[in-house]
Amino acid sequence: MTTNAPSPATDPIDIDDGDAAVTVKEPRLWQDDGWTAKVVKNEDDEGWAVEMYKDGEREPALIGPWTMGRNKKDPKPLDVNAFHTLIKTASEVITRHEQSQYARLNKSITVDVGEARWKVALQIVPDDDDAHALLSATDSLGEEVAKVRVRADFRLNVASAVAWVEGGFRRPS
Repeated sequence: MTTNAPSPATDPIDIDDGDAAVTVKEPRLWQDDGWTAKVVKNEDDEGWAVEMYKDGEREPALIGPWTMGRNKKDPKPLDVNAFHTLIKTASEVITRHEQSQYARLNKSITVDVGEARWKVALQIVPDDDDAHALLSATDSLGEEVAKVRVRADFRLNVASAVAWVEGGFRRPS
């Protein structure tokens, strides 16, 4: 169902019934492909900024400067190429954030103890009420042989991993 008929002055706004996504294509607001781009007045200076929101998120995934129009007063209108570039950039920002978060919460090292090689991993479980971590050991065949709960601030390093393995995988104090 189309709510506004296309006109030479504005882009169409297509709103689908049911579970289908809303598509909006206006000079300062685009919604499509699970993303929303909003051109807003930049509060820090006299220019304009663009905010990119992933559907369902309250905070923008990306905020960046936006180009002024030809009259040097109004913002340049959004277009399909700019919108797709913004989606790509915002997606990359989200991916980098997720990778950083994963690396912050998951660490692993490999240690040799005796004749065996062990992969010792620490997975932090963030929780406001019960933050903790899981310390696990995997043998050279890829079989997990031990897993214990430890404090969220447990420091995994070569010395602590070797001590844990040599100690028979007992829960560190």
